[in-house]
Amino acid sequence: MCFWFICDVKEKELGRQEAPGSCPYCAGKVFALDVERQCRFCFLPFCYKIKREYLCNLCSRRLELYH
Repeated sequence: MCFWFICDVKEKELGRQEAPGSCPYCAGKVFALDVERQCRFCFLPFCYKIKREYLCNLCSRRLELYH
């Protein structure tokens, strides 16, 4: 007997705005992105998250903040 599990993650950009500071790798502008992630199992959504990510405009690296 075989079971096939269909899992999918969909991302949607909600907004983009310029963040203060510059990229430590290339000194480019940094943007703050609001991203909506929706995980689905057999076409039914079971996880829904909105997160803020920081991204460099020149080198396209995802940046992390350390407190």
